[in-house]
Amino acid sequence: MASATISVCKFVGTISLGLLTGLSTNLTTLTLPALLTLPTAITARSTHAYLTSRSRLLSSYLRHITTFSLFSAYLLSPRRARHPYLLYTSIFTFLSGAGVDYGLALLSSRNTNKEGDGDEWRTIVELEAQGEGVNGEQVRQAVERMRVREGVRAGVAGVAFAMQVVGIWGDGA
Repeated sequence: MASATISVCKFVGTISLGLLTGLSTNLTTLTLPALLTLPTAITARSTHAYLTSRSRLLSSYLRHITTFSLFSAYLLSPRRARHPYLLYTSIFTFLSGAGVDYGLALLSSRNTNKEGDGDEWRTIVELEAQGEGVNGEQVRQAVERMRVREGVRAGVAGVAFAMQVVGIWGDGA
């Protein structure tokens, strides 16, 4: 019974981690570059706001499901079969959310102190608060920042997914 529960947790965690990696990769390579081809800045801004809210919600669900499933599999495993890849993968998955945001905010604050640019988060909030007078350059910058952020998330989630696949293959589960 416990072995089946552990296997189900590993399976659910692996599948949701693969979906999370695919979501971030798709946003980075296909969806966000396509936003830059929209004819007006107003359309691009509204599409960007919609994409941001939906992708944030979906990736949050997938990240939490993955972290919970893999960490549960680690905790439920008997001591002799408690493989550290489950713990590492759940930590990497957890860090692919707030950890990436925090790291990029730190990096951005270092760059803004050197270059004297404005805060990127303030620009995004101002962009979403604006009405009809949307500047296309601001939209492009917001899309590019989201593309970088999702690219880093895809990289972190991809490393975690590769670790999980190799680990589950080595487990034979």
